[in-house]
Amino acid sequence: MIVVTGATGNVGRPLVQALAAAGEQVTAVSRRPSDASLPVGVRHHRADLTDAGSLRPALDGAEALFLLLSGEVLAGADGRSAHALLDAAKAAGVRRVVLLSSQVSGTRPGSVSHAPLVAYEEAVRESGLDWTILRPSGFHSNAFAWAEPVRTRRTVPAPFGDVALPTVDPEDLAAVAATVLRDGRAHAGRTYVLTGPAPVSPREQADALGAALGEPVHFVELGREAARAHLLQFMPEPVAEGTLDVLGEPTDEERLVGPDVEQLLGRPAGTFADWARRNAPAFR
Repeated sequence: MIVVTGATGNVGRPLVQALAAAGEQVTAVSRRPSDASLPVGVRHHRADLTDAGSLRPALDGAEALFLLLSGEVLAGADGRSAHALLDAAKAAGVRRVVLLSSQVSGTRPGSVSHAPLVAYEEAVRESGLDWTILRPSGFHSNAFAWAEPVRTRRTVPAPFGDVALPTVDPEDLAAVAATVLRDGRAHAGRTYVLTGPAPVSPREQADALGAALGEPVHFVELGREAARAHLLQFMPEPVAEGTLDVLGEPTDEERLVGPDVEQLLGRPAGTFADWARRNAPAFR
């Protein structure tokens, strides 16, 4: 059995679907009550990952654990909480763990904003379990933050309009995670950096949304302070500052397209334009 945490999100939901379609026994873990859209045969367990004890019942009989940590969990995370969660998994007989981390954990290991993920990476490596770490770049789906202004004003307000980064499709992340979880031995001890197939700037994303909708979507440049004020509405200050640093002044490594998605899936990663066409109804 495979336990998937964060099972109702942009990565967790398609991961659960992919594993179930492949015939795997799956327990979907989330903080919310059971979701009726889960595939037939998938068991749901409600747990709060800040409390390792709440996860233990879901781990009975599990061979592998996919760890996707919400912002709320990471806000209170440290080395002790990370080790407690992994100790619970090991005690339950789990043999393999796959952690969804972030590219920034490798490119900016001293970043305050990503310190909790770095702590989890360290705990995973020290857990005694077979482990794999996935480090995605930014998600295509971060563009959902523009859904309201695109629907009402056909505008994309964002900073750093011409800074291009190789954002990645969450469904590709789910497909990679399913591959790694189902064939764990081949990926034990590996860290994969997962990017999209090409860098794309916010201005280009606005154009892609316009093409998907069949009418122009205009880009509106925000200054850093205006963007910071917006981000502070839903994330802590260190995370907002770290996000703006990556978006505005990416390192050379953060600009690079990596080969891991294509090598693991045997096909190219999905473009932002593909994602925009698939998700156009959210912006109409």
